[in-house]
Amino acid sequence: MSDDLAAEYARYLERFAAEIDPAVDVGGFGKYKGKLVAKLGPDEFARAYAEYHELAKHYFESLDRGDTINDVVVRTVRELAAKLVLTAPV
Repeated sequence: MSDDLAAEYARYLERFAAEIDPAVDVGGFGKYKGKLVAKLGPDEFARAYAEYHELAKHYFESLDRGDTINDVVVRTVRELAAKLVLTAPV
């Protein structure tokens, strides 16, 4: 895991503790904005982080082009944001 990704994971753990529950172990679950989310380990976080940022990038590029955005894309961005204990940009 790169230093940047390790720093992002540390911020994720801080968000999880502050927004959900500091006592939840990796693999355990908590509620965030009405969604049940699992506390991710470093490898799971790295995959979810990459997927979220790639999808968000495509979403904003589509908006810039004036494309019609499918509801499935919006829902997926929101689900991935919740998984990372982030506020969705959509």
